[in-house]
Amino acid sequence: MPQKLVLASTSPFRKELLTKLHLDFSTANPHVNEEELPGETAIQLVERLAIAKAQAVVSEFPDALIIGSDQVCLNDGKILGKPGNFENAFKQLKAASGQHVTFYTGLAVVNSKTGQVHSLVEPFDVYFRDLSDAMITNYLNKEQPYNCAGSFKSEGFGISLFSRFEGKDPNSLIGLPLISLIELLEKEGFSVLKQSVDTYTAVANSIV
Repeated sequence: MPQKLVLASTSPFRKELLTKLHLDFSTANPHVNEEELPGETAIQLVERLAIAKAQAVVSEFPDALIIGSDQVCLNDGKILGKPGNFENAFKQLKAASGQHVTFYTGLAVVNSKTGQVHSLVEPFDVYFRDLSDAMITNYLNKEQPYNCAGSFKSEGFGISLFSRFEGKDPNSLIGLPLISLIELLEKEGFSVLKQSVDTYTAVANSIV
């Protein structure tokens, strides 16, 4: 019997991504302080927080594979947080115009039964078109991505801002690198393809 899967996140975007794998899973709020530590790099930050988020819900799920993830966006070496409002979002996109920004996504899988931790950090580069003030304003008014690091939603109208992507998995840009997640789960003996097939078969048999 495979271990239960838990996504230690309340993000609707991460939940939607994990649903693409056709697996049964639960979600939980990790309640983790996401402030940077003194001298911490962006890569160190996202890996630490991904692990911390997964470990924060271990007591709730004592026999589970718990997934934690965290993400930051860097432009010219500076971490871009969630803008929160139009003014901050405009400044972020103005600074990104004609430039490339790098997203670092920390990913962790914690086996709450054994304490085993697997983690990694996946980069993904986004190249922006040259954006006029009018273009930025029009985009922000349409999509209002004020709760998104970098001030855009790549899965939506934000795709119009870019000239190209570079990276292993476009899902990492939205917050959960599924290719790497599958690899980490396999290290714990959990085959996504096998469990997905088993789930489908069980549903089909129940209908018959």
